[in-house]
Amino acid sequence: MDELVRFGVSLDQRLLAEFDRHIRRRHYTNRSEALRDLIRNDLIGDEWDDDKETVGTITFVYDHHVRDLASKLTDIQHDYHGQILSGMHVHLDHNHCLEVLVVKGKGTDIKKVADALVSVKGVKHGKLTMTTTGIFLR
Repeated sequence: MDELVRFGVSLDQRLLAEFDRHIRRRHYTNRSEALRDLIRNDLIGDEWDDDKETVGTITFVYDHHVRDLASKLTDIQHDYHGQILSGMHVHLDHNHCLEVLVVKGKGTDIKKVADALVSVKGVKHGKLTMTTTGIFLR
């Protein structure tokens, strides 16, 4: 394990109070753990911005009654089969479906997949969530 380093941080009292509420809501045991997670999250974001190997999920909701929509979405997924590892399809109600795709590849390639899917007419909402293994973070 790397050597731990202690350092001081100056914060506005109200900002610290909000941070402490955040810590309680998330059930952290102390400020240090919460701060480490915030730093890791930001650094991992930098990793995929640098176009390194990335993993993530593309989640989208669509109306399956829109003409040819399911076919278009399937065609796009086949076009990007190299980046899509797995998928889950859920029927939300009589009209709407949710899909969650697990994706892997370079950050720019994964963004292309998400943009292609979310921009199709009939997709009501979509979101790409990306991460990395954080191999350089502890």
